[in-house]
Amino acid sequence: MQRRARPLRHSGRAALCAFVAVLAAGGCAIPPPRPAAEPVAQPERGPVLAHDDELSIVIAAAGENANALAQRYLGDASKGWWIMETNGGGEIRPGQVVVIPLKARNPIGVYADGYQTIPILCYHRFGAKASKLTVTPAAFAAQMQFLAKNGYHVVPLARVDEFLSGRTPLPRKSVVITIDDGYRSAFEIAWPILKQYGFPATVFLYSDFVGAGDALNWAQMKEMTASGLVDVQPHSKTHANLTLRQADETDARYRERVRKEVDTPIGLIKERLSLPSTSFAYPYGDVNEIVVDLLARQGTQVGVTVTPGGNGFFAYPYMLRRNMVFGNEDLDAFKAKLNVFVRTAGR
Repeated sequence: MQRRARPLRHSGRAALCAFVAVLAAGGCAIPPPRPAAEPVAQPERGPVLAHDDELSIVIAAAGENANALAQRYLGDASKGWWIMETNGGGEIRPGQVVVIPLKARNPIGVYADGYQTIPILCYHRFGAKASKLTVTPAAFAAQMQFLAKNGYHVVPLARVDEFLSGRTPLPRKSVVITIDDGYRSAFEIAWPILKQYGFPATVFLYSDFVGAGDALNWAQMKEMTASGLVDVQPHSKTHANLTLRQADETDARYRERVRKEVDTPIGLIKERLSLPSTSFAYPYGDVNEIVVDLLARQGTQVGVTVTPGGNGFFAYPYMLRRNMVFGNEDLDAFKAKLNVFVRTAGR
């Protein structure tokens, strides 16, 4: 005959008995300590063979390329090049053992045999008839195709400042595309080709030119910037040489004129496109300390010249070099402008 349970007089005693009943199968007389906090769910990381603070060694699943692995393990698909360079640059194969660098390695691009440089290409106009400053659609398409097929990484100009400060490494074959003045052909000819390859570019405009006969208008610029590929940045107000003083111009008047040349396009770009001005292209490539001071006060981080060459980690941010791309040159001349590495003397 089953004995009926007698009711307990104290609620605390009832709770204790219930707890003991739950643990009876394990023979525990003392309840385990409560966890300090609720466990946090960890993201699924797939098959990890080894792991420390610097690297993970994993097995690539079917259909996973470097970008997919970067998204899975680093949370950023754009860091796929980290994985490519760490694993020899070849395509990732299903079942391959892959080394995942968890931290930025060599952010300033210095190696035993030399150092990395970032070439910044400078275009002006695009059109059917080639000239020194006009590149044909066919030539521009061939140049972009060459970059795509030969392992070059076209990166936004804003990333160069991060590289110079040692905050972010860039792929060893990084290139920047810039287009000066703000001609309408940047929208009609260059932009469709840039979109085809997914290449970012910076358009530098001088604000007095906007809306002229063969110039960009604000609606076209807004359409380009909305794509996420094109950034619009200032190139002065009137395209005057900012280092040359006018006849009988006093120091005060010169400074005020230069201030308007800097501030006006920055203000208009912010007003019409809601974009911050983080870079500035000097008309004719000329700059002095007065211009640099005004740009620094505006929060502009880099300035670009038209002095040819690449930009190593030690480059002065307000005097970055750019390689002009001329319409009367062939593809071999274009290739020569892609100076992405400088070998150390004697090696």
